[in-house]
Amino acid sequence: MGAFHDLRLAIGARAKRQRLLLRAYRSRHDLAAVRDRTAAIRPDTLLLFATMRNESARLPYFLRHYREMGIGHFLIVDNDGTDGTAAMLAAEPDVSLWRSGASYRASRFGMDWINHLLRRYGSGHWCLTVDADELLTIPHRDTRDLHDLTGWLDARGVPMMAALMLDLYPRGALSGAVCPPGTDPATVLNWFDADNYTWEFQPRFRNISIRGGVRRRVFFADTPENAPHLHKVPLIRWNRRYVYVSSTHVALPRRLNAGFDARLSLPTGVLLHDKFLDQIIAKSRDEKLRGEHFTHAARYDGYYDALIADPVLWNADSQQLTDWRGLETLGLMSRGAWL
Repeated sequence: MGAFHDLRLAIGARAKRQRLLLRAYRSRHDLAAVRDRTAAIRPDTLLLFATMRNESARLPYFLRHYREMGIGHFLIVDNDGTDGTAAMLAAEPDVSLWRSGASYRASRFGMDWINHLLRRYGSGHWCLTVDADELLTIPHRDTRDLHDLTGWLDARGVPMMAALMLDLYPRGALSGAVCPPGTDPATVLNWFDADNYTWEFQPRFRNISIRGGVRRRVFFADTPENAPHLHKVPLIRWNRRYVYVSSTHVALPRRLNAGFDARLSLPTGVLLHDKFLDQIIAKSRDEKLRGEHFTHAARYDGYYDALIADPVLWNADSQQLTDWRGLETLGLMSRGAWL
């Protein structure tokens, strides 16, 4: 009965993958090329894909961080921004830029656009898919980069790396978390919740669901089932038959979701989530009105209201951010067999 049930899940996952690939192909009409520099991509180029809107303050450090990690080309969709993000990106020689005025929500929160770009440009490449407020850190970050990591994974036939999204926050109120452009957000947001995470295997996509952290503690204590998922598969050696299902939380085929399986002794990373800078207050007012960020937008009105109220997220159990070794000691990332 167990094997038959898993076969049904596998057939369902395959059908879903085909539907999402078709959606991605159709979404190409939503995208207008602003600067297409993809001819510069070489077979060994590491690629980064992202959808952004009004992220000009984050961009200087975001680009610097990922260039230092080994990213050779950025493929970015600007979703109808108004703050100069598109102009900044268009001026960067290693960025290819598309613009879309279509609905972020109707595009499955940008994933239809990203799946299309991944299929067209990412096949055969190691591709990192992140949000503008996510900064990946990996084991051995002080001595090795993504070229080292993906070389190790290639040698073992492993096509992905999983990562935990870790919400960072300041010691005081959010309005005081001011980060000048070009500055590492971790110098301002240097606290996090260390030990309130739940891990649950989900057979449908064979992924491990992780919830917890400061958002569940502060904003979803009464409805923990609505707390954001924190598991992601941001780094994949892409194949044109692959597809992301829900943000980068789940990918198909299902074998891509095995990165957190401790039996495989694989390295895992951490996406340092710098959402809680001072700008989150104004952005929360905007996003509450736009209703573009959640499937059931009204369910999250209280979340936005709490952010607009300029809360203090720190408490006596908060852990101060150090380096990748500290995150590994706390069990939030692992070097696995990459020694």
